[in-house]
Amino acid sequence: MSIKNLGYLGFGVKDVQAWRTCLAAKLGLMETSYTDGNALFRMDSRAWRIAVHPGEEDDLAYTGYEVANAAALAQMTERLRQAGVTVTMGDAALAKRRGVVDLISFTDPFDLTIELYYGATDVFEQPFVSTTGVSGFLTGAQGLGHIVRCVPDAIQTLDFYTKVLGFELSDIIDLTLGPDMKTPLYFLHCNERHHTFAIAALPVPKKIHHFMLEALSLDDVGFAYDRIGPDNVITTTLGRHTNDHMFSFYSKTPSGIEVEFGWGARTVDDTWSVTRHNSTSMWGHKPVGKGA
Repeated sequence: MSIKNLGYLGFGVKDVQAWRTCLAAKLGLMETSYTDGNALFRMDSRAWRIAVHPGEEDDLAYTGYEVANAAALAQMTERLRQAGVTVTMGDAALAKRRGVVDLISFTDPFDLTIELYYGATDVFEQPFVSTTGVSGFLTGAQGLGHIVRCVPDAIQTLDFYTKVLGFELSDIIDLTLGPDMKTPLYFLHCNERHHTFAIAALPVPKKIHHFMLEALSLDDVGFAYDRIGPDNVITTTLGRHTNDHMFSFYSKTPSGIEVEFGWGARTVDDTWSVTRHNSTSMWGHKPVGKGA
């Protein structure tokens, strides 16, 4: 019994209105509620996948990972406690706000709040309709996408997410930072998505470098690229990654965190073997524009 997928993300931001425009009018998510400055967005049949709250940190505030049921949540709670992690049991008010049956919360080694939950709310009776006509997003068993965590110590973080939370290593990219300077990027999976979580020891002022949304068609990516282009926030050209083969581009959110918008990633299965790569991309993903 382990983590199934990345279920939701919550951001605490200085400009909620700008984020509402970014997520709905530009990226094509569906805003499902806006109350007291808090906005919730859908990507599929789930009641919400991304939350935006007023906050001075202007950063990722919490991550939500799904487990199967009460027994799995209890087992994960015990595993965390045996590893010396302080676990806060979910209260009814927080569970109601998240729209789940029950949850626990704790922090990773570098103070990112993690929530484990089960019993998320589905709203099949209210079909997902993209604000911009995106055909849909690849979620389901693969969860909402992935995040790339930036930390001072990659190995300590890798140990926590693999040995305590149960993620498995997909591959490593040795990122070249300069002459004779490389840093390893670690990519981890918890389902068939190539990576749900990645780790980078990079001097980034935010808790994550980016989060990724995977659309259902190549055209969805192209239309988004054209839609976002005039805003001068695109940070890379279109490109394809070496490890997950994602066709994508990157742009900046109003908080400076990047978002990868992609399509066509390959998946892992029982035959997968860990590999390493010397480059992040086969082609493309070149820095561009004012956002670079």
